[in-house]
Amino acid sequence: MTAAGPRDWDAATYDRVAAPQESWARELLDRLPLEGDESVLDAGCASGRATRLLLARLPRGRVIGVDASRSMIEVARHAFADEPRVELLLGDLLDLELAEPVDAVFSNATFHWIIDHQRLFERLFATLGPGGRLEAQCGGQDNVAEFLRTVGAVSGDARFAPYLRGVADTWHFASVSNTHDRLRRAGFAEVECWLEPRTVSPPEPREYLRSVCLGPHLELLPAGLREPFLNAVLESSLRPLTLDYVRLNISARRPG
Repeated sequence: MTAAGPRDWDAATYDRVAAPQESWARELLDRLPLEGDESVLDAGCASGRATRLLLARLPRGRVIGVDASRSMIEVARHAFADEPRVELLLGDLLDLELAEPVDAVFSNATFHWIIDHQRLFERLFATLGPGGRLEAQCGGQDNVAEFLRTVGAVSGDARFAPYLRGVADTWHFASVSNTHDRLRRAGFAEVECWLEPRTVSPPEPREYLRSVCLGPHLELLPAGLREPFLNAVLESSLRPLTLDYVRLNISARRPG
């Protein structure tokens, strides 16, 4: 979800290479206390890998998964075709409205793809019932900073530069202080935010970059320049490819 509107993803490849995101989801779930009968919003459910982990902790509950990517929702719907306790919705979180409030909001590796965090937190606050909890993590301040410097240098190449102006507006790696203030303004209480480093060396570096990191760049480039751009980024990066992630953790509650 960008300033220009949601983009689509190579959902099948993402589902295959998203082991780091799944590991973060497991850590996140350990922070979310559940009795097992709640309704939980998976805000940015992607292909459903984290949704499945969440559902396993809700033997009497249900999950509503929302994602702006049509291909992600299609892969997730296939994965949960026989699971009536999972409802999957195609839509932008900035416009989210649910028929009934949920008991908790869970979000894994999504919020940094959304520019307007104030509106995002206001919409999530509105989905929660009294006392409902928000547990989330996403890319935070200085996330993959060295990698982005490499990508920026490659993007300045005369072959690519005319197409990639403004691509950095695709994501928002927020600070702890700004996130804390936005959550408070949205109405949340018991707000805690903190950063944690996470280093990832993906086993399929080319496909990981293609489907996870460089999608916004590749979709702006003509088809004939996409592979050359990907090659140039890989050639300019550390080997093995190492990504220094910084995860912004969010924990908050709607008063009730």
